Amino acid sequence: MSNTVIKTSDISKTYVMGSETIQALKSITISIEQGEYVSFMGPSGSGKSTLMNMIGCLDTPSGGQYILNGHDVSDMTENELADIRNKEIGFVFQTFNLLPRASSMENVALPLIYAGYSKSEREERALKALENVGLKDRAYHKPNELSGGQRQRVAIARALVNDPSIILADEPTGNLDSKTSYDIMDLFAQLHDKGNTIIMVTHEDDIAQYSHRILRLRDGLVEKDEVNHNPTKVDRKQIVVTED
Repeated sequence: MSNTVIKTSDISKTYVMGSETIQALKSITISIEQGEYVSFMGPSGSGKSTLMNMIGCLDTPSGGQYILNGHDVSDMTENELADIRNKEIGFVFQTFNLLPRASSMENVALPLIYAGYSKSEREERALKALENVGLKDRAYHKPNELSGGQRQRVAIARALVNDPSIILADEPTGNLDSKTSYDIMDLFAQLHDKGNTIIMVTHEDDIAQYSHRILRLRDGLVEKDEVNHNPTKVDRKQIVVTED
């Protein structure tokens, strides 16, 4: 049985804006195996965000084929895309995207509502996910009662709660200070050690160096696909998880 989670074949994406046609992706063929830790890098306009939208089933390609965990998602309807996003992908966003009036546990449990779990099952799984990111004691706090790093941990717990095929992180440290960024990258390293498949979009080379493979995009094409033989190791003794 194949362990390929993501396989794209010559996918392209063209946007028509008025009289102008923009080719955001020209021809992207990549394969990502289960358990890989990959970064998409590139300057503004390189296509990395468009590729992330394709991989995350937030958009469909104009041409080519995309297979996600055995499902051909190239021509899916909006409802089909929403269903596969909820089952297969855990999203972590730069801006956390938490509901401000909901507790940490309620935010984490949100994907489980769409998946049809009972209230008791949702609470049990959400608490377990929060425990996995070191925030079980903050389960009933609202986002405004948490630090930036804690809010991102809640977002990561939400991404994990459905046991997705991939964790897709879009600039996950973009709104965090350096110390908290390293703390979050350490958490991603721990999640990868547990076997999670992680795809991260970043424009920061020092953040990309934590991953084990780096895809560099330019002008809608993969310019370089390189194995990172010496991923950055976080000195865990230097990490102090902020609890205030």
